[in-house]
Amino acid sequence: QLQLVESGGGVVQPGGSLRLSCASTGFGFELFDIVWFHQAPGKEREGVGCIGRFGTRTYYADSVRGRFAISRDNTKEMVYLQMTSLKPEDTGHYYCAADRTAFGSNCRYAGMDYWGKGTSVTVSS
Repeated sequence: QLQLVESGGGVVQPGGSLRLSCASTGFGFELFDIVWFHQAPGKEREGVGCIGRFGTRTYYADSVRGRFAISRDNTKEMVYLQMTSLKPEDTGHYYCAADRTAFGSNCRYAGMDYWGKGTSVTVSS
């Protein structure tokens, strides 16, 4: 079982950057693909992207491709979401989730095994 805790959220101006972290405790972190989600105020949660268990493959939603980057350090049981060129529409809560089979040819965003509680990002001038 994994416990996931996100951190790094805050307030940033449009065009700015933030790095979110997802810390894992528990057994078997290296066996899981990690997926990041974004939930804008008043909207449904949507997938941002994912990283495979070895950290060698990533996939991104069209809305963030080229601006966001996911990485992981299995020795530290950490996953990161580096966000650049932030836009007001990036505002919301960000969640990391773990699943053993989320990463196929792209990300599967349904049916995650474990979830964090999220961290809040506000992009505003």
